[in-house]
Order: sequence, then structure tokens, then C-alpha cells
Amino acid sequence: MPTVIDEVARKLGGESVLGAAVRSQADLALAIGRRLPLAALRGLAAAGFSESEIDRFVIPQRTRRHRAGKKQPLTLEESDRAVRMLRIQTVAENVFGSRDKGNIWLRRPLAELRGAAPLDFAQTETGARVVETILAKIAWGAAA
Repeated sequence: MPTVIDEVARKLGGESVLGAAVRSQADLALAIGRRLPLAALRGLAAAGFSESEIDRFVIPQRTRRHRAGKKQPLTLEESDRAVRMLRIQTVAENVFGSRDKGNIWLRRPLAELRGAAPLDFAQTETGARVVETILAKIAWGAAA
């Protein structure tokens, strides 16, 4: 069974896009440190993130076009945000058993997050950890 890291790497385009095999957290951190190519954003769209969500959470479309013209990769921060979105989504998919159910849950406001949707709350690494904790509670059958 693929791990969350395996799935995130696959969604980003795998070795052909990332330039190296990603089999561990360390490999993923190194890929982020090398800065993801813009081609990795196609993986976010294919995973079900809308253009407006990619604009809001990773990189605005105008900046993407500018970078594409100069053949520049994402910044370190943008790379990290792209991976964070896919990591949270993959965990939600695993917990709810399907991509559709996971994506619906990510966009539904939660009282535990003071009415914010998990995807919005996960804009920071600290917020993402809170969302992952809620998903872990759900996975273990606790009221979340």
C-alpha cells in the first residue's frame, strides 16, 4: 500500500517531474529544497484543486505565467505550500476512503476550526498539523 509520501510524489508528477525518486520525508524535503518545477502544479489540478485554489494557496496565475516565460521553478515557499496541500488532501482521501469524499471534507466548514474549512485552515504548517490531528481522530473513530 502506498504511503502518503508515495502518493504526494506521484501526484506531483513522480521522478520525471521531481528529478529524483521520492521515497521518504527526507527525499520530499530535498525535492522542496531544490524547488519544484512549474510542471508540478499540473498534479495539483489533476488531484482536484481548482485554479482559484492554486492561485490562493500556492502561486497566483499571473506569477505562474511570468515564471513560465523565464523558465523558473516555484520558490521554496511555494513548493512547500504545494506539497502541504497535496499531503493534507492525501491524508483526507485515506481517512474517508475516496478522493471525492476527502475533497468534500476539505472544503466543508468545521466548528472545531471556528467555521473555517480545513483547506483554508491548512494555509500554514501549524494549521495543517491541526487538520492532520482532526483527520487522525476521525481515522481512529473519535468524535472530531
